[in-house]
Amino acid sequence: MPNNKKNKVKYNLKNVHAAILTKGDDGTFTYAVPRAIPGAVSLSLDAEGDSSPFYADGIVYFRTSANNGYSGDLELALIPEWFRTDVLQETRDSNGVLIERSDNTESVYFALLFEFDGDQNAIRHVLYNCTAARPTISSQTKEESIEPVTETLSLTADPREDGLVKSRTGDTTTAAIYDGWYDAVYVPAAEGNGD
Repeated sequence: MPNNKKNKVKYNLKNVHAAILTKGDDGTFTYAVPRAIPGAVSLSLDAEGDSSPFYADGIVYFRTSANNGYSGDLELALIPEWFRTDVLQETRDSNGVLIERSDNTESVYFALLFEFDGDQNAIRHVLYNCTAARPTISSQTKEESIEPVTETLSLTADPREDGLVKSRTGDTTTAAIYDGWYDAVYVPAAEGNGD
């Protein structure tokens, strides 16, 4: 639950969750209940989009900026099987073996929820329209000590068709919203003036 004190720093990625996105025939967006993705190691997402200047009178007279979402990597200890089947579309045969097929070409969209610790409150985020690419297969031999090998998902977080990209908790987020962040994907209320 947030307190009235403001963060000075952020650190420590944790509480990564994903919720499958479904778009209805009427254009509405609905999300499944968020499911935990344990073992988050790191998240690095770069902003996508260009800034385009228009020159007049010998100066930048007007500038437009495009928000095309984010792209980058989510590093995990191990990708959970539910994510492999529900998002990466691997199938499980009658022997419990996960099968990857080349004819799965449609992406599954999902919301990605996560948080960073702060010195006062955790800062909780949701990206609304994500896709994930298949991870690289890698490992290494055991030597004198065991070094865990992580798995990395390449993520793209595009704007939804209605323009929604991301939300995050702020200094004045209500306790009800903050405490219920992982119960359901937060959908914005009417936007304030952002003082």
